[in-house]
Amino acid sequence: MTIGYVLAYRLGIAPWERAGAEAAEQFGGLLDREEVRTPPGRALDLGCGRGAHSVELARRGWEVTGVDVVPRALAAARDRAAGAGQHVTFLEADVTALPESVGRGYDFVLDVGCFHGLATPQRALLGRGVERVTAAGATMLALCFAPGGRGPLPRGADAADLTAAYRGWSVVDEQPAETAGMPAPLRRRAPVFYRLRRDA
Repeated sequence: MTIGYVLAYRLGIAPWERAGAEAAEQFGGLLDREEVRTPPGRALDLGCGRGAHSVELARRGWEVTGVDVVPRALAAARDRAAGAGQHVTFLEADVTALPESVGRGYDFVLDVGCFHGLATPQRALLGRGVERVTAAGATMLALCFAPGGRGPLPRGADAADLTAAYRGWSVVDEQPAETAGMPAPLRRRAPVFYRLRRDA
């Protein structure tokens, strides 16, 4: 998937951003609910892209680190944060090999469409990395398409896939994602927001 994202950003093709803009109300509601249970602390945005979600978290008072492997996307993310007057740390890194520079003690992890595009061994590596950098009782919000994707589409994932990779985490809530801004092939993939909690 990495080459696909590099090409997409180079060509200016990012349908997931339009979908995110269309679903902003739902996403805001999910963060509102999250912040009732987990007051803003340290947040890690996996596959942050051009930083829209990272900047929104920072605006809400989170101390945010965004991680992505595409330099062009990260440059745009830094410009976005600066334009919004928000401080976000953006790091160029592979989410399956989170570097020491990410730090530790994260209270919240956001994954809007990163995990579900990875192969099983990569998911296990991501799970181990996230375990290393999160605090006990941390929570996660993960957007995943239903399994079964082929070709250029993400493989997809469900609750069982998430808990297989994130050992010691439990899925505590599921909510169908808003699909109005998605192309038809993606709407048919029935995306879901999963909320997970790391065992204390």
